[in-house]
Amino acid sequence: MDLARAAAVEIARPEWVGEHLSTKVEAERLVTHLFECRQAAYRGWHYAVTVVRAARAKAVTVNEVTLLPGPDAVLAPEWVPWKERLRPGDLGVGDLMPSSAEDDRLKPGYAQVPESELADEGVDQQMVWELGLGRARVLSEVGRQAAAERWYNSDSGPYSAIAKAAPATCATCGFLTPLAGEFRQMFGVCANEYAPDDGRVVSLDHGCGAHSEAAQPAAQPDPIAPVIDELGYDHIVFDDTTELELVSSES
Repeated sequence: MDLARAAAVEIARPEWVGEHLSTKVEAERLVTHLFECRQAAYRGWHYAVTVVRAARAKAVTVNEVTLLPGPDAVLAPEWVPWKERLRPGDLGVGDLMPSSAEDDRLKPGYAQVPESELADEGVDQQMVWELGLGRARVLSEVGRQAAAERWYNSDSGPYSAIAKAAPATCATCGFLTPLAGEFRQMFGVCANEYAPDDGRVVSLDHGCGAHSEAAQPAAQPDPIAPVIDELGYDHIVFDDTTELELVSSES
């Protein structure tokens, strides 16, 4: 044990090596001693010193000294690949985020429909290509679906507070510019500079107070004071109301 402690102090500092915690027999003539680590940066860790006595040898020697985490050790979080750590908005000026060749959100821009589907129709396959317009790859079905779900569930979809309070949906707004392709069925771009979503993709059932057909609420007229007809009756003042009360009680 003294030899193991001295080896731990050699790789650390005397004040960092605490009390002896336990001894673990690894194999024949091979034992590991555990010492408490008192270094503030390694709370819950311990020094593990493995000592060994070779066959037919009388002296015990140090085989290995290392710092190992205990059950209550403070550990770094599990490593996550950088592509999974990225979040929208993390990409800055000069940063590059290359897409892999196996990215299922993309497909070749020259992808054609199967020949078997066009053999009997005689359709020119050149006309049914996904228009890449010079791009090597275009969005695949997986990419379109992921984008549609992300946009629809964002603040530019129908569930945001501003959409629920809107007088009408973007589908009837003159400032909406529909997207091309399959996205046209659900999304467009807002072109109203006064709208909070100007220049952004919005769903057709989104909405805001800057709708092109939003009407100014009609002005409510001021309440009119009641008119009392003072010409159709006479004011009668009773000096003595005894008789009036009697008549009232009899009635």
